[in-house]
Amino acid sequence: MIYGYIRVSSDKQTTKNQEFEIGKYALEKSINIDEWIEETISATKALEKRKFGNLIKRLKYGDIIIATELSRFGRNLMQVMSILNFCMNNGVKVITTKEHYELGDNINSKVLAFAFGLSAEIERNLISQRTKEALARVRAEGKKLGRPIGANSERTKLTGKENKIIEFLNMGLSKNKISRIFGVHRLTMYSFIKNKINIL
Repeated sequence: MIYGYIRVSSDKQTTKNQEFEIGKYALEKSINIDEWIEETISATKALEKRKFGNLIKRLKYGDIIIATELSRFGRNLMQVMSILNFCMNNGVKVITTKEHYELGDNINSKVLAFAFGLSAEIERNLISQRTKEALARVRAEGKKLGRPIGANSERTKLTGKENKIIEFLNMGLSKNKISRIFGVHRLTMYSFIKNKINIL
């Protein structure tokens, strides 16, 4: 299957330019777009709430996604890199018309995948470092850290797992699936993500 993916962040923007560019590319390469995925939604929305998240779940080996730019896929570098890594590991080719990327099963793609993976790792490390610095500042200010008396024991299982949860979210895993991975109730996971990670 060949998918044309189009996303704009608000209804004040038009999808026509992206559709024209992808259609022009398909015509030049003599290929047919089997299905168009078009949505008006901010990339800050969780992947499972987007049509693109549903598309990722049904991708198969040999499928192709064509978009105008990689930035249409995700809200930040880590999410985009996770999506690309998933696609390349599962034999899905990603093409962008503006950036002229053709990421698939070839050496150039593998080099890019390495660079993407390194970039994502650096970003994770930066997040971890900022978290440690924030905790050190809190301790220096004399504030108490740790679980309040009477706190939900399930929630303590998630303490310190913020970065991993964010990584799973960026990979497109649902909150229900992530809660099963960590062995906690789904409502506990919802609450933790909303209050501790500040992601709705």
